Amino acid sequence: MDDKLSIRVNVADRYYPLKVEPENEEKIRKAARMINEKVLQYKQHYSDKDVQDYLAMAALQYVIKLTEEEEKKNNDHLPEAIKELITKIDLVLETKE
Repeated sequence: MDDKLSIRVNVADRYYPLKVEPENEEKIRKAARMINEKVLQYKQHYSDKDVQDYLAMAALQYVIKLTEEEEKKNNDHLPEAIKELITKIDLVLETKE
């Protein structure tokens, strides 16, 4: 049985039909709202562009943020890995004494 919801999402004044898991519906709608807000900001700031340009700029900005978060997450694991190695080294040294 198909438990997916059929929804319509508005992105930059276009509606897109989607089939989504019920637990993902709000995330998808929130993402669409965020994109629309960013597109509106660009429309207000750069009035001589078309919607494709606004969407491209919004996508670029969000992917930059995503990349920064991924780098930050990867760097946050490094200290934990170092702590684990120090603990292992301490254990080895303790058993040799």
